[in-house]
Amino acid sequence: MIRILVTNDDGHFSSGIHALATALRDVGEVVIVAPQTEASAVGHALTLRRPLRVERISEDVFAVDGTPTDCVNIAIDQILTHKPDIIVSGINKGFNIGDDVTYSGTVAGALEGALLGFPAIAVSQQFTRDTFDFTAAAAFAAQMTAAVLASPLPPRSFLNINVPGGAIQGVKITVQARRNHITKVAQRLDPRQRPYFWIEEASDEWDFVENSDHNAVKNGFISVTPLQPDLTDHAILERVSALVSK
Repeated sequence: MIRILVTNDDGHFSSGIHALATALRDVGEVVIVAPQTEASAVGHALTLRRPLRVERISEDVFAVDGTPTDCVNIAIDQILTHKPDIIVSGINKGFNIGDDVTYSGTVAGALEGALLGFPAIAVSQQFTRDTFDFTAAAAFAAQMTAAVLASPLPPRSFLNINVPGGAIQGVKITVQARRNHITKVAQRLDPRQRPYFWIEEASDEWDFVENSDHNAVKNGFISVTPLQPDLTDHAILERVSALVSK
């Protein structure tokens, strides 16, 4: 029996994770281990300075009062009776493309799986203020899960999938987009006249890259980007060597 660990950063109660789990049950046995509360934009954070607690929500759903990375580790070491065959994180309510993958808890769930030696996939869908319909994203995630299990990726590699809303034009294999991002920090006062702060976006312009994830989803295509945790800039190793030698 194929065993699939499902996590996310929107929380165990999210409709996205349950749509994903339902579709994945056609592939194998599914267990959800996800954050107790929303943990968006926590990146690859691991909780080390306080204890973590687990609540069993139902037979195959567990909530952890921590990050997606915490969830993956606790699931593998404490909750699951057998190691998972694959880890699938999502479906996130909102894209995780380009530079945003460095902030994403959804991507971090899959990244942690890859670091621990498991096949892994992250799945996200375009944000909407209307009711989410995860049918297409969940079905595609199940197809890709079965495909990765049949033809495993290289060690420490994983897939980042982003699904646009509306009609799907097809699927494209992509690279991470680049954007010119400016953050604005707004200061306000609470009722006692003490300052507090909101981190906001002042500017967010994407560079045009023909085969980027951003360009794919903008044109209605599902984006599939292979990722890996090695952040080494191999192209400038000799350049840095020359700097050091000076």
